[in-house]
Parts: sequence; structure tokens; C-alpha cells
Amino acid sequence: MFIKVIIWFIQKYKNPSFEFDQSVSFGIICSLILSRLISRVRALKLLVYLKLPKGLFLGKSVTFFNIKKITFGQSVTIGSSVHLSGLGSDGLNIGHRVNIGDYSRVVVSTSFDNIGKGIKLHDDVAIGEFSYIGGAGGVEIGSSCIIGQYFSTHPENHIFSSLETEIRAQGVDRKGIEIGRNCWIGAKVTILDGSVIGSGCVVAAGAIVNGSFPNDVVIGGVPAKIIKKRSNK
Repeated sequence: MFIKVIIWFIQKYKNPSFEFDQSVSFGIICSLILSRLISRVRALKLLVYLKLPKGLFLGKSVTFFNIKKITFGQSVTIGSSVHLSGLGSDGLNIGHRVNIGDYSRVVVSTSFDNIGKGIKLHDDVAIGEFSYIGGAGGVEIGSSCIIGQYFSTHPENHIFSSLETEIRAQGVDRKGIEIGRNCWIGAKVTILDGSVIGSGCVVAAGAIVNGSFPNDVVIGGVPAKIIKKRSNK
């Protein structure tokens, strides 16, 4: 019972409205604690890179590239088989209490001749499993955003204006992607270069976002359009 109270207080700190479901048994709570302890021990691998962020929890088979350009806030959870790459001028910046789901890839750039900008995940961002966040043109996701599985960002476009030159040799255009705070982004949403999503927005599952949207709207479709305005009514 004492352990359950401690976890309750921890969860209350992150989510003031949190209450345990009545079906959550003491055994389930013990399993959760054991899993978190193992994840914390895995985080010791970062000592090899002379880093040990406060309260970092790592799943199995997490890999890093250019870790010197990756910064971690407190109480960050990285799921199993996640790959993080900080190859970019601004690197990868992960805020406090960020959660990145299993099998996701958060990669600033894969190009060594034009390494691109960076990715910034603000505090309390939660990203679902199997997501891909590319950051060559710059990606910023505001605090308290909750994001579903198979989410992807693509802040870069290939130039294809010439018919004589192969597309792969024509270079790229980068504008960046900005997502405001307190957004709910559904599963399988794709966000393209140059897109801006205001704070408090809801993006329907499967939407392809290519444009700018104001605060507090619901958007969806292919391409995404405003469905309605959010209100207190």
C-alpha cells in the first residue's frame, strides 16, 4: 500500500487529475516498478559517453548517433528499439518528462554534406510507437503535446525543377515545421515541410498536414483542412 501511495504522488506531480483504476492490483504496480528500475539501470550505458541525465529511463536496444549533440531533460523515457541522432547544427533537444514510444526514430539528418538544423521536443511531449521525426529543416514540438503511433515529420523537400538533372542531384529546400503546445495529434499523421500548427489544435488520425493553421482548431483530411473551431460550449 505504501508503494502505491508513493507512485500516486509521483503521478499526481505529472498529472494532477491522476487516480488509480480500481482494477490495478499490487502485483501490477510491482511489475511497473521493476520495469522502471531495469530501464534506469540501462541508462547507465550513457556513462560511456560521459552523460547520465537525471531520471533517464531506457528501453531495450536504444541506439544513439552523435550523442554529444543530444541533450536530455529530467525524467525522460525512451522506449525499446528507439534510435536517436543529433547530427545537425542545433542537435536534438529533449525536454523534461518527454516520452518516446518503442521503435521510433528521432533523426535530425542523415546527410553528411548538408547536415540540417535540429529537433526540439518541449516538456511533457508524448510520442507514440513507430514514429519518425526527421529534423533536417528544423522541427519544434510544443509542451504537453500528445501524439499517436506512426506519426511522421518531413521538414525537407527535394528540388525537381530541372528535367536534365537527376532529382537526387538537385538539392533540397527546407522551411521547417512548428507545432504549438497542448496539441493532440492522432495516429498516422504526416506533417510536411513548411507546416505550422497552432497551440491547442487537434489533428485527426491519418491527416496529411501541409500548411499553416491557427490555435484551437480541429483539422483533418488529405490534405488537412479546418473541420471546426474548438470552444468551451
